Amino acid sequence: CSYKYRRTGFLRDRYTIPSLQSRTVLYNSVIDDDLTIMINGLPGLMAAETAKVCLERGYKLIPMGFTGKDPPEYTYTVIGSNGKSQQLQLIEGPGVNNDASAILSSIKNSYPNCILIDYTHPSAVLSNIACYVENNCDFVMGTTGVDAPAMKKEFESGSNYAVIAPNMAKQIVALQYALDQMSNRFPNSYKNYKLKVTESHQSSKADTSGTAKAIVSHLTKLNGESFQVDEIEKIRTPEAQIAFGVPSDALGGHAFHTYSLTSEDGSVSFELQHNVCGRRIYAEGTADAVMFLDSIRRSHPEKRLYNMIDVLEAGGMN
Repeated sequence: CSYKYRRTGFLRDRYTIPSLQSRTVLYNSVIDDDLTIMINGLPGLMAAETAKVCLERGYKLIPMGFTGKDPPEYTYTVIGSNGKSQQLQLIEGPGVNNDASAILSSIKNSYPNCILIDYTHPSAVLSNIACYVENNCDFVMGTTGVDAPAMKKEFESGSNYAVIAPNMAKQIVALQYALDQMSNRFPNSYKNYKLKVTESHQSSKADTSGTAKAIVSHLTKLNGESFQVDEIEKIRTPEAQIAFGVPSDALGGHAFHTYSLTSEDGSVSFELQHNVCGRRIYAEGTADAVMFLDSIRRSHPEKRLYNMIDVLEAGGMN
């Protein structure tokens, strides 16, 4: 594949950035006509689902995106549920390709109003942000497992705009915000109630859910007790997941969480659940974040870094 060549003149000799006029736009964009989207992280599952949602909404996809080192294929075909499809060229990204910044510069010149979506690997995030900052590219990042202060420090050196959030599911974020407000207004209202937390994710997820940890931080304000992360029960085996209520066809991608607060004598209990099958909810939230960011950046506000709470408060959702 030509994208693996790394030498002077790479862009000139090996690749010509296509313009929107040189390809077929599948249908009209639901947002500003000059907005284009670059999906980084394919063929990863979250990047793939997000690309699908963007295509279905009518967003104009830039026909290329960054990927990791030595991907199985250097092309990826996005297929929407509406039957529309588009093939994207995959290019090894920052951190594994010395030409990545030059490539992104050329893409930015061809698509000046682009927004990048990043669902790459945690190990690639800081080098990706540095590349986005260097080329003044606005972006939405949902990649998890990265040190937040380090991300913020890398981002602050630039002038571009971004939405960065560990959870792009707007309904779950709204729930987290509501619990945060409740715990601040009514601390210790569940004093002496014992907290139990169980979460199930696909077996490939080794760490404890960040969403579970965030919600626990609110619930412990309500019951006034300490609760350690290692007290969260993680379910990762298929047999236990099915017993927990996960459908067999969702074992490869799900997020089932149950939180319970029980009184000392066991006579009163409260239970909160949020169960997600698949990745669609996160992809839809990501697409909403793109719409929000495109709207915000046009007024050139002083604030540059946003999260999903900002998206919710702005009503920037479909």
